[in-house]
Amino acid sequence: MSQVFHRNPKHRYPVAAGGDGPYVIDSGGKRYLDACGGAAVSCLGHSDREVIAAIKTQLDQLPFAHTSFFSNQPMEDLADALVESAPEGIRQVYFCSGGSEAVEAALKLARQYYVEIGQAQRTHVIARRQSYHGNTLGALAAGGNLWRRKQFEPLLFEVSHVSPCYAYRGKQAGESDVAYGERLVRELEEEVQRLGADRVLAFVAETVGGATLGCVTPVPGYFKGVRAICDKYGVLLILDEVMCGMGRCGTLYACEQEDVMPDLVCIGKGLGAGYQPIGALLASGKVYDAIVAGSGFFQHGHTYTGHASACAGALAVQRAVKSRGLLAKVRERGAGLEMRLRARFGKHPHIGDIRGRGLFWALELVEDRQSKQPFDPKRRINARLKLQALENGLMCYPMGGSLDGVAGDHVLLAPPYIISEPQLDEIVDKLARSIDEVIAAR
Repeated sequence: MSQVFHRNPKHRYPVAAGGDGPYVIDSGGKRYLDACGGAAVSCLGHSDREVIAAIKTQLDQLPFAHTSFFSNQPMEDLADALVESAPEGIRQVYFCSGGSEAVEAALKLARQYYVEIGQAQRTHVIARRQSYHGNTLGALAAGGNLWRRKQFEPLLFEVSHVSPCYAYRGKQAGESDVAYGERLVRELEEEVQRLGADRVLAFVAETVGGATLGCVTPVPGYFKGVRAICDKYGVLLILDEVMCGMGRCGTLYACEQEDVMPDLVCIGKGLGAGYQPIGALLASGKVYDAIVAGSGFFQHGHTYTGHASACAGALAVQRAVKSRGLLAKVRERGAGLEMRLRARFGKHPHIGDIRGRGLFWALELVEDRQSKQPFDPKRRINARLKLQALENGLMCYPMGGSLDGVAGDHVLLAPPYIISEPQLDEIVDKLARSIDEVIAAR
């Protein structure tokens, strides 16, 4: 009997005992190809010696010094590296222990920014339905995942939610991508006006949708329109790139492909590749300067902010991504993965949509391809697919509630940047087998 309070106490988990590149090895010696990076985390696989050596070296020098007393060199160097490659206007980095903390910090910094500049009446946050921004209370409030929110609703602060940019389900018959994006931007503007043009402090969005919707990419021009509305009404644009950022979509920041400049960016997962827990909030000079010119103090903080060995590990990860040309590899392997997915599933009767960028792809599973009818949630397609794939030696990331928080199934793929062409074949073969086995079983 385990004394661990596991995520699912009724489930018996295999024990992970080792790693070999993109494979996780359990205590019985079984190998699992990690096609989802755990949760889009393990971008360098599970045995990168350079990253491990960098962490060991830092542990020998200094494991931890509280950042209310000291800075540390890995934190300074990592901030420099992130800002050097960040979208225009981003100037400072606030470190934390993961993505949820990064979103919490963004929400609090956005509020404090307006207090500092004399607009304390701004209290409203707008986000999108079917979004996911983390599981702490502030991040959960911003998120639009109904299943995750439901039992905690009484504890969450009020957030307005507008439609996601989800072309497969959201576009109207005969509507172009451009017209669809413009309609969503108008919806955002109408919500700002409904709440009060001078009372909204931030719009929060995943640049590419993650766990809840599964790799939903924005239509062209959507985020430029969003940026224009934010500028028009003085609203901060917070982009959540915890899952889709740090190279996952083929550029270091996913918003580079949208040609849009956010005010705040949340990152995590691929920042440290799982070698140490770490996340970060990147802030524009405009926001940072308002704090410095005002109170001079961001009223926020955690014990492990800027943890020295975590920053050392993340710095080694980011240097590896750059020095090994892995962004180009993500684009190359991503094209190969897309080709294989479309070849295998493009006419599959139960695959409604294939979508993604870089090494960030998802399949939406449906009962009927023509009508887009989702499977009955009682069949638990996503939960059963996760277990069946694991039985077949594949780690993938199925989720439910894609359509409305209850119905809808998709499976997300986010393999490491070091994945090989033969391993792409292994992913698709094992995934196809697992999907067919689950759908065939009643």
